[in-house]
Amino acid sequence: MSDLPDIPVDSALARLFHQPRARDETIWFSLPGGSKLFGQGDASDRLFVVRTGRLGAFRRDEGQEPQFLGVIRPGEPAGEMSLIAGIPHSADVYALRDSEIFAVPKSAFFAACDADASVMTELARLMILRSRQNARRGPPVGDPSVFGFIPVGRPGPMRPLVERIEREIAALGYEVTTIGSEAESAPTEWFSEVERVHDFVLYVAERDEPTWAAFVPRQVDRLLRVGRGDRMAEEAACPPGAATLQDQGLVDLLLIQPPEIERPRGAEAWLDATAAARVFHARRGHAADFERLARLLTGQSVGLVLSGGGARAYAHVGAINALRERGVPIDFVGGSSMGAIVGAGLAMGWDAKEMNRRLREAFVNSSPLDDIALPLLAMTHGVKVSERLHHHFGDTQIADLWLPFFCLSSNLTTGAYQLHRRGALAQALRATISLPGVLPPATDGQNVLVDGAVMKNFPADIMRAAQPGPVVGVDVTTARSITAKDVARPSSVWRWIRSGQWRLGPPIVSLLMRTATVSTGRDLAAAREATDVLIQPDVSGIEIRDWGAYDLAVEAGYRATLAALDKLSQPVTQLRRRPSLREQQAQGATLSPFMASAYAAAE
Repeated sequence: MSDLPDIPVDSALARLFHQPRARDETIWFSLPGGSKLFGQGDASDRLFVVRTGRLGAFRRDEGQEPQFLGVIRPGEPAGEMSLIAGIPHSADVYALRDSEIFAVPKSAFFAACDADASVMTELARLMILRSRQNARRGPPVGDPSVFGFIPVGRPGPMRPLVERIEREIAALGYEVTTIGSEAESAPTEWFSEVERVHDFVLYVAERDEPTWAAFVPRQVDRLLRVGRGDRMAEEAACPPGAATLQDQGLVDLLLIQPPEIERPRGAEAWLDATAAARVFHARRGHAADFERLARLLTGQSVGLVLSGGGARAYAHVGAINALRERGVPIDFVGGSSMGAIVGAGLAMGWDAKEMNRRLREAFVNSSPLDDIALPLLAMTHGVKVSERLHHHFGDTQIADLWLPFFCLSSNLTTGAYQLHRRGALAQALRATISLPGVLPPATDGQNVLVDGAVMKNFPADIMRAAQPGPVVGVDVTTARSITAKDVARPSSVWRWIRSGQWRLGPPIVSLLMRTATVSTGRDLAAAREATDVLIQPDVSGIEIRDWGAYDLAVEAGYRATLAALDKLSQPVTQLRRRPSLREQQAQGATLSPFMASAYAAAE
């Protein structure tokens, strides 16, 4: 097509269209926001290049949630790996907003590469870097950088809230701007230019701007619906333009809370009403909450994942104390078994003093496993554990926690782990610590749930997929644990009872607990791969069922965490920080945008 418009001048792929055949045979078309460009498994017979707008790439593996692979920006290619390899596409690619696409036929593309080898060289470099990045499980190449905020219900004025987030993002060293309905009549090229010269763009719509509110979801990489957390949830279907974002799990809920509220309530109903993928809480006037949102949007949020390990999991308390002492923020938290118990306290908002008091009351001062039962289902009745969980966590719902939280249980009915992100917190915790043989299993309908450690004791990979920022993992299961002495038959049952050792449970409890929480070499390798900071306290001197060894375990976790942080050359939040446009320019970067982002992710 002789009248083919130029693609962005800073893209090396512009040379592709200098070749007459490629220019003459290329098709130029518009792709409305939400439309699919190609699907996973489709034949690859064209190279696509984005002129304006943005595309999103998603992979769907059987039995798994869609995995977001990254954003494809103006000047960047789509489908190049499959085209060159001659294989079907490995991902679904959708238009995240109204886009203009060049489609170069396969034969014309290879002919152009024969005429100008630099085009293939550029693509080869990109594919190598993307492969390296995927192998290291880093953040997606082309992380979301354009976010939309639209009201649900009556949250009040939106722009001041978004501008507060803008200021926090700017404080992190990025170029950022907030755009409202003043841009409603701007052409597509204007939006592309604004997004090109800013690291982050925040689009915001007010309640009385329905036309603009319907447009915003078609212009962003991720959408946040904003509501009032202190009001009843209001049914509000997502705007039609957000259907693709919703289908791919890219719509979140932000609930604005009163400054004096002790704990959110009713977030489960809001999630049901909006079908959002995640929920975040922010109190008006609380700087820390808006700083957390800025970290989330810029990929600097910190996820903390805690392993199971019986009484050794007390070391997680020391790790949390050390992280707080060093000023490391914690934005997401998850874990299995006893790690989930400690993580839930953190997500509840317990400070160090309250965490210490509650754990001592629940586990240290008296054993939670001394209600010995006739072992039809387990060694104990499990009543004391259930009572203590309800006493300390009450009727709290997971969605009402200050921090996004997950825990795992092992579903013996389906043969897979069960991820708890919603529902009653105490019930989820009861499931994740239901060690087979020690505690009776929990049930969910017809499903039988036992300790999460049985199938995934250290869910660092789940945390890695849940958020784009650094992952800090604390694993207490790798040290030497059980010995022949620990499982020796008591020389005298009556002496064993009189000494009070029976409150720990018989030696078989140690055997069962260690069997459930042992980590194989493969598990450990996967954990190392999924974490940016891996902390392994030396708790080999602590018996796994010694619930009184609290102080020793806490100290071990504290010291191990300080030692791990001392080895870092930069703050934890900076470990996955994407370079700003200003920083790229200062380094004399001459790469196209997609190559610069690929290098940043791979290095």
